[in-house]
Amino acid sequence: MAAPTQTRPTVVSAPPPRGGGRWIDDWRPEDPEFWESTGKGVARRNLFFSVFSEHVGFSIWSLWSVLVLFLPEPVFGIDPAGKFLLTTLPTALGAFVRLPYTFAVARFGGRNWTIVSAALLLVPTIATAVVLEPGVSYGTLLLVACLAGVGGGNFASSMANINAFYPDRLKGWALGLNAGGGNLGVPVVQLVGLLVLATAGAEHPRLVLVVYIPLIVAAAVGAALVMDNLTTARNQPRAMREAAREPHTWIMSFLYIGTFGSFIGFGFAFGQVLQNQFTDSFATPLAAASLTWLGPLLGSLIRPVGGALADRYGGARITCANFVAMALGALVVWTASQVESLPLFVVGFVLLFVLSGLGNGSTYKMIPAIFRSQALQRVADGGDAEAADRHALRMSGALIGIAGAVGAFGGVLVNLAFRQSFMTTGTGDSAYLVFIAFYVVCVVVTWVVYLRPQAAHSV
Repeated sequence: MAAPTQTRPTVVSAPPPRGGGRWIDDWRPEDPEFWESTGKGVARRNLFFSVFSEHVGFSIWSLWSVLVLFLPEPVFGIDPAGKFLLTTLPTALGAFVRLPYTFAVARFGGRNWTIVSAALLLVPTIATAVVLEPGVSYGTLLLVACLAGVGGGNFASSMANINAFYPDRLKGWALGLNAGGGNLGVPVVQLVGLLVLATAGAEHPRLVLVVYIPLIVAAAVGAALVMDNLTTARNQPRAMREAAREPHTWIMSFLYIGTFGSFIGFGFAFGQVLQNQFTDSFATPLAAASLTWLGPLLGSLIRPVGGALADRYGGARITCANFVAMALGALVVWTASQVESLPLFVVGFVLLFVLSGLGNGSTYKMIPAIFRSQALQRVADGGDAEAADRHALRMSGALIGIAGAVGAFGGVLVNLAFRQSFMTTGTGDSAYLVFIAFYVVCVVVTWVVYLRPQAAHSV
């Protein structure tokens, strides 16, 4: 008699219940055999194109951090406060659309929504290319700048999607790589702006937009050809409301204001801060653009390291230590401003970028770890393991959406703080002191909730 054949878990694609596209019904990343035989390759393929689409989205989102350098005040009549508002509006819209973008993954599927969200980037890109010329009204510029905020939503949908593809032990690495690759869109668009300024001059901002139109098309087409939808990633209708009642949601959102809010806020504002704080050294757009990309680049590259360190040592430990270092970094910037030392100022700001990137990775690792801890407790109390895992995935996906939206609003607060500080004192000193105080509060919150011996969860 022939021995019975042992079957291995396979990915089963079935017609989707809604929305069209390729759907995977059987997805068990926590199963080691399934992961090694099937899951790893599928997850990596989806991660690659998710990173690419999110990267382009970040570039469009932060587009105006570059374009304001092409708007000399004598030609366009926009003062520094007006330019800070041009970078604040896309930050605000990007934060706002992150919640519906998170829902969209559950509603339409990760692949399907990646196609749509990538294609939507054509709207602000083409609109800006049409109107951006001397004589355009400030109101029109505010409108097209605000439209660029759709690029900020790509992060939330991408992170919620990739969170569903990877096992808990690899989420810190995967989410860090996904977010870090996306964050690289900030320095890359600034380098593109620098290249245009250095070759064509400040009179040709449309060339920056011309570079990105084919990249947007490539992101949408690539997602259509290569990515997959997961039925297991579909949130139940009440998931976001349930997450909103979870205290950890608002604690993690607060901490993410300190990490991602700092990163995106500084990324949008750094060029203008340099021009206004050290006017003699950065009198031309080219001079400012030559430095603005460095901090966002390093902060983006180190984000996966923050996730990997959190995988090894615990997200709360890395996050708490990181906030201590961020407070010291902001103190360095404030000191440099007081003594008017440009080298020390740049070093301090670059340090803040690096630390914010590191903290981005560690805080996002904490999110699935919190709900994984709750799931293990449910199982220990006699609950069903599979149901507990589904609940943890659903809740972590919802929290990722909420924390991503709230954290992005931190970028709005950073730009508003700089705007108010320069309007009232002519320097950013008041803003730097606010940042120091906020990071100290983040240290206390992280310690009290997650690190002290009596903490309910060790993450």
